[in-house]
Amino acid sequence: MTRFLMAAALCAAIGLSAVGADAAAARSCRPVVNPYPDTRYEGTDLRRIRATGVSCRVARRVVRRAHHKALGLTPSGPVRRFRWRGWRVRGDLRRDNDRYVARRSGDRVRWIF
Repeated sequence: MTRFLMAAALCAAIGLSAVGADAAAARSCRPVVNPYPDTRYEGTDLRRIRATGVSCRVARRVVRRAHHKALGLTPSGPVRRFRWRGWRVRGDLRRDNDRYVARRSGDRVRWIF
């Protein structure tokens, strides 16, 4: 019984450390302020940018340019999927705030519009 409890405690500790490592790897980046001046989206920021595996500079560039492409696409439903320069981008438009995720070979960038 003691061995079972020790093994269970060890598995739980390993599982919690893996979750903590993933959470710690995501960095919070500055928002892109007013990316569309003189349009109907003026004053709306690209915010809550979270980057995993890339720097904030790269993450903000991905957010600006991929979102610009997303706005140019014809909506085909509540979830928008497309590729931008090797990044797979998914935009969930079903809520009040659009939520986007861009992924490329283990790197991930998330943002809200």
